Amino acid sequence: MDIRYLSTYLFTAAAGATSKEMTFGGIFATIATFAVTSLGGWDVSIRLLAYLMIADYVTGFLGAWKQKKVNSDVMLWGGVRKGIVILVIILAYQLDQMMGGQAPIFRTLAIYYYAGREGLSLVENFGVLGVPWPPAIQNALEQLKQKGEGTK
Repeated sequence: MDIRYLSTYLFTAAAGATSKEMTFGGIFATIATFAVTSLGGWDVSIRLLAYLMIADYVTGFLGAWKQKKVNSDVMLWGGVRKGIVILVIILAYQLDQMMGGQAPIFRTLAIYYYAGREGLSLVENFGVLGVPWPPAIQNALEQLKQKGEGTK
């Protein structure tokens, strides 16, 4: 394969073959860049929180389905609450910036608190689904939540 063809294939895969795909990709990249910048970066802690939020939402739905209690209103407000958690983290990061931006203290506290809450909710959802969690992980999630509350 010629290098010219390889570069063309790579560009097409990254940007899209049509102008519509390129426009969509550009809009998505702009929104993602704005979101990551607003959150103070895409580090391990925010990634963990995102994974926990997604897993909690999915397992919450599965648990409700298993118990035959699926309610679209409950699901909607669960999603809204997760959006508000993201807003709180954005505001905490802005507060850190206002205080000098030396260390992301408020952002870190907010992420720890919500990661602990999401993790404990996930443990409850797994219990409904009949999947036990190792006690050590459950204890670690309790400690994470307490760190976010400032009690430990």
